[in-house]
Amino acid sequence: MLKVEHISKSYGNHLAVDDLSFVVNDGEIFGLLGENGAGKTTTFRIIMGLLDANIGKVSLNGKPIDYLITNEIGFVTEERSLLSKLTVREQLIFYGTLKGLEEDEILKKMDMWLEKFQITEYKNRKIKELSKGNQQKIQFISAVFHEPKLLILDEPFTGLDPINVKMMKDAIYELQKKGCSIIFSSHQMEHIEEFCEKLVILVKGKSILSGYVKDIKKAYQKMNIRLRGDIDIEKVKTVSGVLDVSNLVDGYLVKIEKESIAPLVFDAVKNSKVLTFDLQEATLNEIFIEKVGGAHVS
Repeated sequence: MLKVEHISKSYGNHLAVDDLSFVVNDGEIFGLLGENGAGKTTTFRIIMGLLDANIGKVSLNGKPIDYLITNEIGFVTEERSLLSKLTVREQLIFYGTLKGLEEDEILKKMDMWLEKFQITEYKNRKIKELSKGNQQKIQFISAVFHEPKLLILDEPFTGLDPINVKMMKDAIYELQKKGCSIIFSSHQMEHIEEFCEKLVILVKGKSILSGYVKDIKKAYQKMNIRLRGDIDIEKVKTVSGVLDVSNLVDGYLVKIEKESIAPLVFDAVKNSKVLTFDLQEATLNEIFIEKVGGAHVS
């Protein structure tokens, strides 16, 4: 279990992280969200022991983060952190040695992961000769093949096509089942919704929203209705509680202020030729835009 307790970090007069607390349990995938410059990278560096917080503390399984504990952490950075002139084999031996693994164990795990990601033929290729997607696979492998207790994923799907995204998702779920605590950061909200049970949204280093995703969505109240058919959409726009109506390729998206408005919208279209009337929760992307935008205004 990772425990972050009231950490703050300043660079001169700039407060990068402001009294941040959260817990990531064993086998839990936790979302850390925010715009660029919100304090996510500083938070990651404090968790990994690369920076000291001015106040507050971080612990992994009850122990403070130090040089020994960092061997139990894996980190996939948004930027490439590979040594481009090394071969894949040399790269993984180097990283494995840094994590305290013996070479025979490194080679065994390397072959297993390369086969899992269907890139065994690149074992003796230099990193710089690989595509961006395959480089990202090697970066992921180098972060996890020592079986970390905590894994930090910062935009892990960069450069991957849908097939390889699924491949990496499956690998992440396998690590979760083994009890690995995972922090997931991405600007692609659909991935956050798919993976994360809990999250924190940062603005200027401070948490403005936190908790279980399902509870956050329930408290938000606003919902969407997807409509398809031969509909008098101008009549829908007059319904009290309808916030916005936008065109879709095959219909309309109607935003309503709360669930109780849905029957009123249905009454407005029930005499039309309705093919689809689908009531949905607001997306996490919508919640993020409203909460982060509102925080800037305030």
